[in-house]
Amino acid sequence: MKILILHGPNLNFLGKREPGIYGSTTLEEINNSLQVLAQDLKAEVDFFQSNHEGALIDKLQSAHSLVDAVVFNPGAYTHYSLALRDAVASMQVPVIEVHLSNIHAREEFRHQSVIAPVAAGQITGFGPASYLLGLRAAVTLVQSGRKKI
Repeated sequence: MKILILHGPNLNFLGKREPGIYGSTTLEEINNSLQVLAQDLKAEVDFFQSNHEGALIDKLQSAHSLVDAVVFNPGAYTHYSLALRDAVASMQVPVIEVHLSNIHAREEFRHQSVIAPVAAGQITGFGPASYLLGLRAAVTLVQSGRKKI
């Protein structure tokens, strides 16, 4: 079972960027934790981060037939990228949307996700554990043979 972990814009600055909101854990530390959990779950993970919308779309499209699921933190693109929404909607595998902070408890413009309606589910507000929960959800969906619960 292969899972793509897709990180959107500014996530490469985790640990430095607004630690009061996003914490002090770095993206490398999150990826390392995901790697350990993936081994426990007998899954393989592939990581990709980009600050560019088109690169994220290209990665989704190229991974389309190569992975069994996607765990995706679209960052700020969550709130307005219809192009990413359409790319997620075209996926034939489950896509789990994750966020470190609780987007529904933040600024009003962050409350809306254009990705959530086409994702298998959304996990938000648990810090780095959001990714771990997202990986567990992805593995569960793959094992069940469903795109959504």
